[in-house]
Amino acid sequence: MSTSNLFRTKLVNLQPNLLSFAYQLTSNRDAAEDLLQDTTLKVLDNEEKFTSDSNFKGWVFTIMRNIFINNYRQNVRQATVVDQTEDLYHINSCQEFAMETPDGSLAVKEINAAMNSFEKEFRVPFNMHVAGYKYNEIAEKLNLPVGTVKSRIFFARKRLREVLSAYSL
Repeated sequence: MSTSNLFRTKLVNLQPNLLSFAYQLTSNRDAAEDLLQDTTLKVLDNEEKFTSDSNFKGWVFTIMRNIFINNYRQNVRQATVVDQTEDLYHINSCQEFAMETPDGSLAVKEINAAMNSFEKEFRVPFNMHVAGYKYNEIAEKLNLPVGTVKSRIFFARKRLREVLSAYSL
């Protein structure tokens, strides 16, 4: 089997795992499928950049995570509104878009309360990760090994899931 065919076979075999990871990132089935498609195309476009001595699964999952982060950042930039009114009405009005409904307000407060209940050693790396910092950047800023950072973020996610389990469908 040629290396290109082997590469594609590995990619096809990873599709269920990638879809599951995409769903964890997006929490939306359609968005997860779009992310999977974007990732698959990006991986195929960059096949020549993969070296056989690298971890294929890790490489593909990193591509997916980076696409998700880049899309998120792009959506945030596009959602930024420039107030061009003469008296800056929109800036001066008290509008918190994340809390437009009572349910949304309650959810945001409960998520923040849950996060603030975490010990600092878990809360700080998790918040930095959510803000878009990469594991190695977090490790460098906090003077910790990368593995420790990953572990703390994993356990913070797990605990947040447990605390907010009432919201799951």
